[in-house]
Amino acid sequence: MPDPSSWLHEATATAAGGHVRTDDGGLSTALASPLAAHCTGLRPEQLLAAAFASCLHHAAVEAAGKITDEAHTVQVTAEAKLGRDNDGRYRADVHAEISSAGLTREQLADLVAYADRLWPFSSGDNSRHRLTVTPAENGRH
Repeated sequence: MPDPSSWLHEATATAAGGHVRTDDGGLSTALASPLAAHCTGLRPEQLLAAAFASCLHHAAVEAAGKITDEAHTVQVTAEAKLGRDNDGRYRADVHAEISSAGLTREQLADLVAYADRLWPFSSGDNSRHRLTVTPAENGRH
């Protein structure tokens, strides 16, 4: 992992009481539970798809800037599926597609490969991210 002083951005989000919000208020929405069909709001797979599309779009626009002056035409579509293993653990399958107007097949392939290398959750390298889950201090919300 990079030196903590080298991080460019950080954000905090809190999910509680059927709602999720970011610390800066940029996102605030109701959440649906995969365990309660009657709940309304965004489902976990929708949030995963949106997060993956957003991250990859950022990387693809950066990559497109190295290939073409048409970076503004980059579009990313991400599909996230959630399932359950026999032991009850969730599993996710995410597929993303990148398109950009006016590129040849070779340029588009280069753009996809470059963007995938930039992205912290690349399709070929599971060691580039880390998730640490710890208990919060009592009374901290």
